[in-house]
Amino acid sequence: MPPAPGLARFNRLDDAAARSVLREICASTSWAARLLAHRPYAGPEELYAAGDAAVAALTADDLAEAMAGHPPIGRPKPGDPVSTREQRGMAGAPEQLRAEMLELNLAYQEKFGHVFLICATGRTAEEMRDAARARLGNTPEAERETVRTELGRINRIRLARLAEAGPPEEDAHP
Repeated sequence: MPPAPGLARFNRLDDAAARSVLREICASTSWAARLLAHRPYAGPEELYAAGDAAVAALTADDLAEAMAGHPPIGRPKPGDPVSTREQRGMAGAPEQLRAEMLELNLAYQEKFGHVFLICATGRTAEEMRDAARARLGNTPEAERETVRTELGRINRIRLARLAEAGPPEEDAHP
């Protein structure tokens, strides 16, 4: 059985274009390099497994690089439909909750030195706020592993979108 159309298109990209697509999914250079090294992918499950293995292999510096590509919860990247879609749960949040999330984001960043990373897809504003509150009690070591888990979830969702729809047509080669 041939791979999903989006995955087939991704497999046909030249390395530079494929690397660019992967860096849009995860800002970590080493994560993208690991996935690039395993192309072509026979199917989505193979792609997801490679993504999971690459997340597991990230060093602390790689994780920091990956997190730098994520905007704070409640402030999606302007003009970025992916960021807006992923943070949809904050879109209709009351102003008081948005203000509380901003305070939590700042406290989290002060404690851990990086953005609060959570797989926001499908979560309400209240769930994200509660997670931020709870995670502020983590040790840096425990939080690093929580971040790794959340990054893996985000990457899987994004890889699934890639496997289904593929890279933008202008990046694909016939």
